[in-house]
Amino acid sequence: MTPQRELRIGHRAIGPGHAPLVVAEMSGNHNQSLSRALSIVEAAARAGAHALKLQTYTADTMTLDSEQGDFFIRDPGSLWRGKSLHALYQEAHTPWDWHEALFRRGRELGMLVFSTPFDETAVDFLESLDAPAYKIASFENTDLPLIRRVAATGKPMIVSTGMATLAEIAELVSTARAAGCRDLILLKCTSTYPASPASCNLRTLPHLREAFGCEVGLSDHTMGTGVSVAAVALGATLIEKHFTLRRSDGGVDSTFSLEPEELAQLVSETEQAWQALGEVRYGPTAPEEKSLVFRRSIYAVADIAAGEPLTPSNVRCIRPGAGLPPKFYPLILGRPARVAISRGTPLSWDLV
Repeated sequence: MTPQRELRIGHRAIGPGHAPLVVAEMSGNHNQSLSRALSIVEAAARAGAHALKLQTYTADTMTLDSEQGDFFIRDPGSLWRGKSLHALYQEAHTPWDWHEALFRRGRELGMLVFSTPFDETAVDFLESLDAPAYKIASFENTDLPLIRRVAATGKPMIVSTGMATLAEIAELVSTARAAGCRDLILLKCTSTYPASPASCNLRTLPHLREAFGCEVGLSDHTMGTGVSVAAVALGATLIEKHFTLRRSDGGVDSTFSLEPEELAQLVSETEQAWQALGEVRYGPTAPEEKSLVFRRSIYAVADIAAGEPLTPSNVRCIRPGAGLPPKFYPLILGRPARVAISRGTPLSWDLV
């Protein structure tokens, strides 16, 4: 299957015929400062991001306030080792009373602004802000009640597929479709922080598009922009990257977030990658027509008398391309010149 209808989020059309939508994910990089959060919105807009994404939850809607057992992060490889889940989410969450100001500022600057809800109360709240779309996080892509609630809004859904099996993706897609979702974007995602390029498996993108008949994109947790550019070459029409003012400022997601200059580069390079895809085409393009003259062709490289045989000493394949193509060189060797030919004359059949 392939997507049949144009997908739009607000004023932006999304699909192969349009430059990729670049989404700057604020996440917890506001460091619990509304002033910093607004600065992140403004920096994202200056960098050219097309959309800003928030996350809408509270620590209490995410987990229990406990430091026991499964509620405490002990993984030595985790960025958040030594914290309870509740403390992590308390630090990372975006206060709900900030949302209206952040939505308003992003819209004033021409960006789409939407969020990831983590439970039904967050969906209700975001509906009151007229969110133009919803993002489902990788860790929630098996939360079918949440998917049904978001789908019931009728707004475009963007779903990260991190960790999901093909069967789980099929289940979430069928659930979303049955609940009213018409516009769906599935994001290839590797749910490690940061992710390594080797773990991204971007060749999955065209398979996702074909299997589920929807737009596809990338939620990119790798360092830098190279993986995102590669994803565009494989059909990604939306790129999401975490964004901060400076990684050195710290924060729960700062380690794998882009800085403003890098975000600007991402916007530019993903658009260039999309432009470069073009179409299946052979032969010279219009700009190349004037370069045809630089091909080799057959020229007289010495004065040749009428009736004199053409030999490697008096005709050669050289630039420019005004004479006979080189493929005819074996055919003209040994033939007599029909008329006198001056050195530097491009050969044509009427001279042979």
